[in-house]
Amino acid sequence: MLTLTYRYRIYPQTVQQQLLDEWMDICRNAYNYGLRQIKDWCNSRKCLIDRCSIHHEYILGAELPFPNEAVQHSALPGAKKEFPRLALVPSQVLQQAIKQLHRSWEGFQKLGHGFSRFKKFGQFKSLLFPQFKQSPASGNNLLLPKLGLVKINLHRPIPDGFLVKQVRILKKADRWYACIALQCDVSVPEPMPHGHPIGVDIGLLKFLATSDGILVKPPKFFKSLQSKLKLLQRRLSRKTKRCGIFGENNSSQKMPSKNYEKARINVALVHHQIDNTRKDFHFKCAHALCDASDMVFMEDLDYTVMAKGMFGKHMLDGGFGAFRTIVKYVCWKRDKFFGVVNSRGTSQECPECGATVKKDLKQRVHSCPECGFTGDRDVASGLVIRNRGISSLSTGGQPGIESVCAADLPGAEEIQSRQVAKPRKRKTRKSKL
Repeated sequence: MLTLTYRYRIYPQTVQQQLLDEWMDICRNAYNYGLRQIKDWCNSRKCLIDRCSIHHEYILGAELPFPNEAVQHSALPGAKKEFPRLALVPSQVLQQAIKQLHRSWEGFQKLGHGFSRFKKFGQFKSLLFPQFKQSPASGNNLLLPKLGLVKINLHRPIPDGFLVKQVRILKKADRWYACIALQCDVSVPEPMPHGHPIGVDIGLLKFLATSDGILVKPPKFFKSLQSKLKLLQRRLSRKTKRCGIFGENNSSQKMPSKNYEKARINVALVHHQIDNTRKDFHFKCAHALCDASDMVFMEDLDYTVMAKGMFGKHMLDGGFGAFRTIVKYVCWKRDKFFGVVNSRGTSQECPECGATVKKDLKQRVHSCPECGFTGDRDVASGLVIRNRGISSLSTGGQPGIESVCAADLPGAEEIQSRQVAKPRKRKTRKSKL
């Protein structure tokens, strides 16, 4: 079964936008209500065996079952009679909001994620329509239940043989998107090792360095717009977040401040621009790597840990984890082999003789005293990654015929940054034998 997700820009009318915003707020309230039930049930089981606290835990009957997904779904019809506002949302969309809550609860129990949190006003930004009898996209319109026809920009057509399984309406800043999940009953084999291999080393001084000698300068998406973002965030902090409907002193009924919403959208648009430019750069680099080779090898680094260090802002600005995921997807899509290798000591190993050459981060040139090999440090790391990737293949690697060079990578052959990442001095604990 092959599943693809295409994202399209949609242009709902003003009335439709207001209706979608109201649906999101209703789903947010249902999400928070379900989470409140789970927290109350958990707190009622925390008390001592002989007494209960009247300040922190709620006293609930021992026979009361856990409010799981099935229990909360079965309670929705009765809740619609008590709260008629729930009936405005399509029933399946409301059920998906409860399902989203329990997916996060399962992540907390099984995967070690954090405990689910209540969603504040404006933090629920998507609606999922999980089922369609026929394709909702026809021409330049998207047909959604209880919403009608919504104008959509189908910049790429839906492939033949694919069925629309679900549609997620997503809001980013003041823009609306439709993420359409397509499914086809076919089996796609995994790409096999073949052709010209290439090793890719990723870093802060150079965004990537390949084993073919191509260096790409880091574009620094966030840092280039940081001053503008700082100015807009300062303006946002000075705006009144909520204002009363019938007066400033009336706190019972409040609505979002218009000036606050305008400033918040300006900040969100800058973040949206950073996200779009970074993703576009990643995809261009990934396609250029596939044009230059038939096998791509990268390191198996844990970028979530590296993002918590002193260079965390620069690590997050580069988006290295997302880039590796995009390269893997593009390689699968274009029938190129992708593999990860052990990252231990790739910058301290000579690609020619395999000798260990100790050097700190200030030394940007690799010079081996054993075999005399000299070259750029990052290019030498790319060669080591390529050699490890070839040796990890069961067939011993099939280099084949070399293809074109990756000279068309975005930012290639530009002047590199002078910033040098300094190492952090740490002491490791010696093992006791």
